[in-house]
Amino acid sequence: MIARSAPAAVRASILLGCAALTIAAATTSGGIDLAGIDHSVRPGDDFDAYANGSWRASAEIPADRTSAGSFLEMFRKSESRTTEIVLEASGAHAPAGSDQHRIADAYAALMNQDAIERRGLAPLAGDLAAIETIQDRRQLSAQLGSTLRADVDPINATSLHTENLFGLFVTQSLHDPSTTIPYLLQGGLGLADRDYYLSDKPAMAGIRTAYRAYVERFLTLAGRTDAAAGADRIMALETKIAAAQATIVETQDIHKADIIWQQTDFPSNAPGIDWASFFSTAGLASQPQFDVWQPTAIAKLSTLVASEPLDEWKDWLIFHRLNTLTIALPQAFDRAHFDFYEKTLTGTEQQAPRQRRAVAEVGREMGDAVGRLYVQRYFPASSKASIQTMVRNILAAFDRRVAALPWMAPATKVEARHKIETMQVGIGYPDSWRDYSDLEIQADDPVGNLQRASLWAYHHQLAKIGRPVDRGEWWMVPQRVNSVNLPLQNALNFPAAVLVAPMYDPSADAAVNYGAAGAWIGHEISHAFDDSGADFDASGRLTNWWTPADLQHFKAAGAALAAQYDRYEAAPGLHLNGQQELSENIADLAGLAAAYDAYHASLHGKPPPVIGGLTGDQRFFLGFAQVWRAKSRDKALRAQVATDVHAPAAFRIRTVRNLDPWYSAFGVAPGQALYLSPGQRVRIW
Repeated sequence: MIARSAPAAVRASILLGCAALTIAAATTSGGIDLAGIDHSVRPGDDFDAYANGSWRASAEIPADRTSAGSFLEMFRKSESRTTEIVLEASGAHAPAGSDQHRIADAYAALMNQDAIERRGLAPLAGDLAAIETIQDRRQLSAQLGSTLRADVDPINATSLHTENLFGLFVTQSLHDPSTTIPYLLQGGLGLADRDYYLSDKPAMAGIRTAYRAYVERFLTLAGRTDAAAGADRIMALETKIAAAQATIVETQDIHKADIIWQQTDFPSNAPGIDWASFFSTAGLASQPQFDVWQPTAIAKLSTLVASEPLDEWKDWLIFHRLNTLTIALPQAFDRAHFDFYEKTLTGTEQQAPRQRRAVAEVGREMGDAVGRLYVQRYFPASSKASIQTMVRNILAAFDRRVAALPWMAPATKVEARHKIETMQVGIGYPDSWRDYSDLEIQADDPVGNLQRASLWAYHHQLAKIGRPVDRGEWWMVPQRVNSVNLPLQNALNFPAAVLVAPMYDPSADAAVNYGAAGAWIGHEISHAFDDSGADFDASGRLTNWWTPADLQHFKAAGAALAAQYDRYEAAPGLHLNGQQELSENIADLAGLAAAYDAYHASLHGKPPPVIGGLTGDQRFFLGFAQVWRAKSRDKALRAQVATDVHAPAAFRIRTVRNLDPWYSAFGVAPGQALYLSPGQRVRIW
């Protein structure tokens, strides 16, 4: 999992920390894995253990994965289908200039390990020489600008800009949703978050030691004669970068990010960098203004450009230039990268096969080209139509819940319901596809392919600046197992790859589909009304559409939910951070509640059938719990708690304790561990 703290303007639902194992030969009932239930556990004591305990007892985490659970089934399905597409393109002798030909060439370049070994670092000789010849701050600033890239992933929009001190995100203006502007973001770390550098916890200190050893190993492989000293310099510089950065919680505060700087403001607001050189080589010289997402951090990072020795910056630039391209470098680099980032950080025992990693990389280079072929083959119109019906039902349920809120003023309700009414929900795939005809891909240049694809994506994003906004724009490719809420567009994207069993199964009982896919859809819808999304109106403008009393009630309910999650321990002494996870936990709670209402509305007054001895409500809540079943490696779990804005899966399941119907469905009574009195149950939407 890539940890991140995404801007509130691009709230997303990341699932990589909740990957899953296929249910083999399970006995099912309407879509429920009956064999996975542990009847020795009372639902009211531990609903996750009840719903998934027997599955967890026998589940094994694959050696090349960080976790097991229901999502790995979907990941594997997407991987298998994408691999089939790429291999078929590779053997099709497609016409030159076609997407299939580019896919074939990109894959061939990555799979020719012998050629990669022969080339060594030669493809990067020019890049490395340009870094070595930096002589002053102006040249350093120009180098930083030349490698600036626009993040095209809303999930990771403010983290892991490892090749540059800054990152760029291009989307609508917070105050004028009809206009697209660039957002400048903090970056510069090789580890996922500032706490890895600054925390005094022994586990973090151990990771720092391992990271420094990795940097030295990497520099040694690169032929640096002073690798040990270089590793020390990089660690010292990145520690200063970490100290300058904003925290995850600070980054989530949209109001702290509502800062516009004119380009002419940068020299005085953030002295240190030669901003004219930076913006010139970044292709942004004519851009008049930026939203500076973390202004204090941007100023401090700029200061470091002036205060730290050039040799430190050269070491840092060389390391990160290579560190972002390891799949296209000789095997020693690739293996070193795996040993640290996956084995040490997440506990993954075995590197994934090269074919699988190459297919994934091709998908990153040309996501829409692969995705277009994916949906043509694997996402039938019948599935799209069925899910669209479910979406309409959940939107209607959410609207009814808002209309019935006793604490919300009529004026606030009007705006909230208008937001629901105008929400654009994309199912499966976009209406239009990106054109890769001007992207150069060569069958014998894997390094160049990665670099050109990254630059192509950057230019694609820059081209949107100042243009009318496309509210139907997609931010995820169809083959991705994920989804996203886009408050500035008041839109949602649900890629085809996440709309498969066990998330959505057209042959499953409606209760199970609503408990799994319905709660998932409701989760994304409700992000428009979480602690960040509620700051945006129906047009996507950052504005306060709440009365003071409404806002006070909403924040008090959010604080109660944060406090509830603060009390949970993922491991002995490892508490969750309720504030860090608040947006996602609000979405889980509200999404599940709306999905429950939508399920019952879909019955049109008919009583739900009893299937396999389970009532409709029991199947609904079990569908929710079983789609979130997970078994994680300890290191991966700890990394998620430290850096992710999502609670671990077992604790996402616990949101059921805030819904009244769960109590009656399973006879949950006082004295059981998860029991909350009606007054203690958090109710937001």
